[in-house]
Amino acid sequence: MSVVVLGAGLHPWGKQGRPFTEYGVAAARAALREAGLAWTDVQYVVGAATVRNGYPGFVAGATFAQAMGWSGARIATCYAACASGAQAVDVARTRILAGLCDVALVVGADAAPKGFFKPVGGERPDDPDWLRFRLLGASNPVYFGLYARRRMAVHGSTPAEFAAVKVKNALAGSLNPNARYRKTVTPEEVLASPMVADPLRLMDICATSDGGAAVVLASESYARRLGHTRPVRLAAVSTITPDFPNTFLDLPAFATDSALAVPPPPRPFREAIAHAAYEEAGLGPQDLSLAEVYDLSTALELDWTEEIGLCAPGEAGALLRSGHTALGGRQPVNPSGGLASFGEAVPAQAIAQLCELTWQLRGQAGARQVEGARTGLAVNQGLFGHGSALIAVR
Repeated sequence: MSVVVLGAGLHPWGKQGRPFTEYGVAAARAALREAGLAWTDVQYVVGAATVRNGYPGFVAGATFAQAMGWSGARIATCYAACASGAQAVDVARTRILAGLCDVALVVGADAAPKGFFKPVGGERPDDPDWLRFRLLGASNPVYFGLYARRRMAVHGSTPAEFAAVKVKNALAGSLNPNARYRKTVTPEEVLASPMVADPLRLMDICATSDGGAAVVLASESYARRLGHTRPVRLAAVSTITPDFPNTFLDLPAFATDSALAVPPPPRPFREAIAHAAYEEAGLGPQDLSLAEVYDLSTALELDWTEEIGLCAPGEAGALLRSGHTALGGRQPVNPSGGLASFGEAVPAQAIAQLCELTWQLRGQAGARQVEGARTGLAVNQGLFGHGSALIAVR
């Protein structure tokens, strides 16, 4: 049995000053319209949680179910930082595969504060996320800057190469009606934007955003009964954790696991996230028509391009310059415009990536359509070792 995507919906992202619930409900209704279903047809609701919006955010499944109108549907809520959406999809998919329901709604939404993310309030000396802000002053852009410096040292990347990533994604975002930033930019504009965390400038780093995303998932047999003869199919969901020893420093950790007495795993964590999805789907990176990757910064997109196997380590810059990962290229990366064009609405991100894969594979992506798209990968990760990768096929 397969699980398919019957509907996808987004609330346009930005800073609109509304409660996060409104964004999620708007996205849910859009996904239901695409699926041709009523809210009362939904048997199971999974909400991706947000820690920034009080108790309603902590119990997002119930929050969205109540906002849509109590219907007796079963609910679940999960939080895994930026992997929350993928975990929510996986929970819904698993229940369908178990035969416990035929149709499920997955929703994530956030209303982010102005500026960069900060720790949740209070004194919590046993919380690594709180500690990395208090002890190191390591806001997210600091980490992104350290990753970028590492890439420059190891692979010889340059700020001009990072700027080229922004130019590519801004062009794609200018074609996406749901994106927050819809202006094209030049390399000179990126390189002239204010320095935030050397070597990354303001235009190299994704913003924080409000936004919502939703998908309607169903069993293949249920889809056929509704007349959906060729829906987009979820071929894999990877939510793996790192193997010990984890030898690559990842936020919010201060240090890696020691590898002095234990050999490192065959793959670093990020590479393993995508590899697990490929194994489940029975596919490889050469089979991808497109990929949505976690471009928290321009430098990180280059890292992820290598980590999902589109090229060898150190070769993402050359792949970018060749046009391979641009719209019209062999394997476009972030044809939605990526987080560069949307910003971070944390619990919605992985769900929004699945929305983009769905529209691309259906041929409904408009001016940013990837010609002949048949297979798509979406990948990101959450704090504390949460993997997040989805593969969709048609």
